[in-house]
Amino acid sequence: MNEEIIQNLNERLDIAIERGREILENEELHLRLEELRAKSESSIRKHPIKSVAIGLAVGFIVAKIFTLED
Repeated sequence: MNEEIIQNLNERLDIAIERGREILENEELHLRLEELRAKSESSIRKHPIKSVAIGLAVGFIVAKIFTLED
């Protein structure tokens, strides 16, 4: 019975790995990510001070979330 469970898990893992591989190989995804990177870079170059301020604000908020004490 344990072998059956392990085989089932292995089959599920193989399917998940194949889906992940398909997503990573998807050319459209790569094009969208490259476009997003270019737009972000352009925006940062146009507004460097705002970009730094936003980065600091996001960092502060994330730090507060992870350091919340109950």
